[in-house]
Order: sequence, then structure tokens, then C-alpha cells
Amino acid sequence: MANLSDLSPSPGSRKRRKRIGRGNGSGHGGTSTKGHKGLKARTGGKVHPRREGGQTPLIRRIPKRGFTNIERVEYQVVNLRDLERIEGDVSPETLKAAGLIGSVHRPVKVLGTGEIARAARVSAHKFSGSAKAKIEAAGGSASVIGPEASAAS
Repeated sequence: MANLSDLSPSPGSRKRRKRIGRGNGSGHGGTSTKGHKGLKARTGGKVHPRREGGQTPLIRRIPKRGFTNIERVEYQVVNLRDLERIEGDVSPETLKAAGLIGSVHRPVKVLGTGEIARAARVSAHKFSGSAKAKIEAAGGSASVIGPEASAAS
């Protein structure tokens, strides 16, 4: 029976690595298979992926359009049908606890998709017109929180 200590790879199945730059007698001394001079012959010499060697770079070839509005406010949207999952009053904290929004630090907007059957006080940063109408029709109230509240009054 064979022992683990007797195991060895088949003859010819393992090849020694090429030891470059170990003198001219090795056959790979001198320039160490890197050719002569230039960036890629140097230590740490790599061509940056965006370099295209004299060709106009891609970033300059593609057209430029539009701009990024730094004043844009991105709301976390919640539909009325999702508010049925929450018992009692609705606020960003209760929405976060129910897993309907990602963060209490970003503004929340309630949209009017679906119906709400119960009277609830809903607090959010913004409401669509249909959402506000449906909440009030069900006997609840929609209150705006944050800087928009002072601008609205």
C-alpha cells in the first residue's frame, strides 16, 4: 500500500519557473527578457489603462452633454400601499424600522400608488397631491416635516 510520504508528481508534469535576471549564463540575464529601454523595461513600469499611445483617448472622443445639478434633492419614495404594513402613526423613524426606507437622514416622499384604509398621521418631507388627498379622505392627516414645512407656511 502507498503512503502519503511516497507520493510525488508524475515525471515531466511539473516545470521549473523561468528565473530571469540571474546572469548571462542563465540565458535570461542582461535585459531579463524585457527588451531594451522604454517604460515597460523599468522597475514598476506599467502603461496606464487610459493611455492609448498617441490615439485620441476615449474620454476625449465621446461627446459631453449636460451637467450635474449640485442642488438636487433625492427623495426616498414610499407608496401608500406600503404604509398599510405600519401600525399607528407614520414617520421616517417608523418607515426605517419597517424596512421601507434606507436612512432617516435623507428626505422621504409619499406617493399615491395604492390605497390607505385607516386614519393615520403621516409625517414626511413631501407628499404627492394624490397621496395627500387619499390620506385625508381616509380620515388621517399628512404633515410636512423639515425645511419645506417652514417654506409652505
